[in-house]
Amino acid sequence: MSEPHRVTTEGARLQVILARAGIASRRAAAKLVATGRVRVNGEVVRDASRRVDPSRDTILLDGNLVGTSEPLRYYALHKPREVLSSAGDKRGRRTVIDLLPENSGRCVPVGRLDYDSEGLLLLTNDGPLVTSLLHPSGKVPREYLVEVEGHVADATLDAIFAGVTLPDGSTASAKPKRSHRSSPGASWLVLTIRRGRKHEVRQICAAVGHPVRRLIRVRFGPIRLRDLEPGAVRPLTDREVRLIRQRAKKQAANQSNPPSTHPG
Repeated sequence: MSEPHRVTTEGARLQVILARAGIASRRAAAKLVATGRVRVNGEVVRDASRRVDPSRDTILLDGNLVGTSEPLRYYALHKPREVLSSAGDKRGRRTVIDLLPENSGRCVPVGRLDYDSEGLLLLTNDGPLVTSLLHPSGKVPREYLVEVEGHVADATLDAIFAGVTLPDGSTASAKPKRSHRSSPGASWLVLTIRRGRKHEVRQICAAVGHPVRRLIRVRFGPIRLRDLEPGAVRPLTDREVRLIRQRAKKQAANQSNPPSTHPG
C-alpha cells in the first residue's frame, strides 16, 4: 500500500512559494495552481493557499522541480536618466537590471520611473511584496524633487493641491511645497503623490503651465534616496526591510478589507 501524502501545516502558501522562487507573480502563480500544473509530493494541487515547505516537500511545475526559495533580496537604486525601468529591452538599451550586482538574482523593479526621470527605484525578488505595494488600491506616498519652467505662484500650488484636470479627463492632485534649490527661469518643487500613475507628475505640472525640466524621485513609502549617487545601488538595511514589509502588509490588509461605502 502506498504511503499517504503528507499534508504540511507549516511553511508558506503555495502561490507565495512559487512567487518567491521567481516563477511568476503571486496572482499568476495562483492561476498556474488552479489549472492543475503544480504537484506537491506527487499530488496535483489546485488550492493556491495550500501550505508547503519547499525544504521538505517536492514541488513540481509541469514536471520540473521547483527548488527552495532563493534568498529574498531588497535593493535601493538611484536610476539615472536614459535608463529603462524594466528587466530587458529588445532595442538593447540599458535597463536598471544592468546596474544590479551580479549576485542579485531575479529581481524586478517595484513600479517604474520614466526613461527621462531619475531617482529612487526599489528592486526585489519578493513577489508578494511587489504585488501589495503596486496594487491599484494602494496609496504608497511617492515624493519627487521637480524642476519646472518659470516661477510658480502660491495660487498655482493651491491648484495642484486641490486637483487639476489631466488630458484623459481625470483629476489628479499632489501635496506641493517649495524646495530650497533655485535655478534661473525655473522653480524647484517637492511634490508628493499617492497613486503613481504613468507620467502623473509631469502631467500635473504641465496642466498648471509649468512643464517639467527635471524629475527626481526622492522617496518611495518609508525608503528615501538620501545621498545615493546616480547609477549606484545598495541593499536595504534591516530596518528599511522591516518598514517596507510593514507597508506591504498594511496594503494587503486594505485589499482584503476595503472601506465600507455605506454611510456611517
